[in-house]
Order: sequence, then C-alpha cells, then structure tokens
Amino acid sequence: MTTKTHKTKAAKPTKPGSEDRAKVSALVLQGMRSGLSAFKACQQAGISHSTFLKWVSEDESLRDSYAHAREDLIERIANDVMDLSDADVGMLPDGKKDWAAVQKHKLQVDTRKWLLSKLAPKKYGDKIEVSGDPSNPLVQRIERVVVKA
Repeated sequence: MTTKTHKTKAAKPTKPGSEDRAKVSALVLQGMRSGLSAFKACQQAGISHSTFLKWVSEDESLRDSYAHAREDLIERIANDVMDLSDADVGMLPDGKKDWAAVQKHKLQVDTRKWLLSKLAPKKYGDKIEVSGDPSNPLVQRIERVVVKA
C-alpha cells in the first residue's frame, strides 16, 4: 500500500485588507494616539486609508474608538503647540539669536494652530459672534409687502 505524502503549504503573504480587522484597527488607533495622522497610521499598519474609513463607517464600536483616538490626536497636537511655543530657540555661535530657527518654530506653531482650527473648530477655531447692540439692533424692521398681480 502506498501512502501519499502531504506537503504543507507555505503561508502566503496576506493582503493588507485580509488581515483581522480588529488587529489592524487597533494598530491604526494606537498610531493615531501616538501622534500619527489617520493616513500615516493606516500606512504603518499596512492598510489603505479608504479601507479603514469603510470599516469605521460599518462598525459602530470602531466608529466610537476612532472618534476617541481622533480626540486624543487633537489634544496631542494642542500640546505640541504649547511645547513648540515654550521651547527655547538656540543661539548662533556668535551669541545672536538664530532667527531662522525662530521662523521655523513660528511656522510649526501656526501650522498646528490652523490644523486645530479645522479639526476642532468649536474648541480651537476663531469665534465669530454676530450680534447687535440692544439700542442699535442689526435688523431695524422687517416688512412684508404683498403685491397683487
């Protein structure tokens, strides 16, 4: 009697979308909490950003976790603004301020402030309040005119 030998197949590399969603999602969320954008965190986890966003839209639990990770990322960016603002800018060898470094810090702070104003406008955006003085209201009088044809 002859026996067949069974060959074990070598494991094929998995495609980015075929891995366990929970594991990949956890990697993306961890990356976001550590300061990476969602796009970069997806790249690091080996998944396309659009696929991850599709998963987020399909899974309510993942949607909540993503929202929390996004809030953590926003707070991290706000802390970066404070750290950059408080950082001491070095001096040149001749004892003068390094104005190129000052401008770099200014650009970094301004970029992060702009990003915060777009990601969390209620918290970090400019508040524009339109209101009138009680003695001089914005709208004096509204009249309704009915025209007969």
